[in-house]
Amino acid sequence: MPRIIFITGASSGIGRAAALAFVRQGDHVAGMARRAGRLNDLADEIGRLPAPHGDFLSVTGDVTDAQVVNAAVQQVVERFGRIDIAIANAGLGQRGAVVDAEWADLETVLRTNIDGVLHVIRAVVPVMRQQGGGHIMTISSVVATLVSPYAATYAASKAFVSSLAASLRVELEADKIAITDVFVGRTATEFDEKRRGAGKRSAGGLPTMPPETVAAGLVKAADARPQTVVLRAFDRLILLGNWLLPGLMGRLAKRQYK
Repeated sequence: MPRIIFITGASSGIGRAAALAFVRQGDHVAGMARRAGRLNDLADEIGRLPAPHGDFLSVTGDVTDAQVVNAAVQQVVERFGRIDIAIANAGLGQRGAVVDAEWADLETVLRTNIDGVLHVIRAVVPVMRQQGGGHIMTISSVVATLVSPYAATYAASKAFVSSLAASLRVELEADKIAITDVFVGRTATEFDEKRRGAGKRSAGGLPTMPPETVAAGLVKAADARPQTVVLRAFDRLILLGNWLLPGLMGRLAKRQYK
């Protein structure tokens, strides 16, 4: 039976690639994003896929608004009857020194990366409880535990996501709701272009993976329901370095910005 997948940030990057990956294997996807035009383009592309494939529902909305997210979840339930998997993917980056950054930029990143994830979880958990279980995937980052000069706000927001996921895993165990935290490394998306802030830019040079690699990892995690996912050996090395040599990793991270 097709699963029902609810994905935020579905108009581009990882969210878009994940929506395509899940519908290609026959699952039904509800994709939420602010950009209605991008969602319509995705719906058209899905409609042109060779049959059979899953259905796609476009849901336009901003994850920073709890009422909008609640309404989106209800729209998904009205269309498909349930939500088996929710992927809290919508997120933004930020560059530049914390003290010098515009507060509006920091607030936008925090509201999207923290409030947005909370709104999704608080909206889908009552549905999953009623249906007897479900699966939530949070999209974190390998910088969640990294000393991250000039990317501190983004890194801190992802640290929140991973801490939240670890606690929810225990809170929701009795409800049969699995939590998978996905530590994503550098990915070839619009992330850099959409990042808030006009400060230091990444110097590049680190291995970059296509969003389809992340999407394949999400599809695999949907079947296996692991507690955490790390997609590449390079990303595992970053996480290990964060743990063993945080000061050195922080200095190396600083060199990535110019």
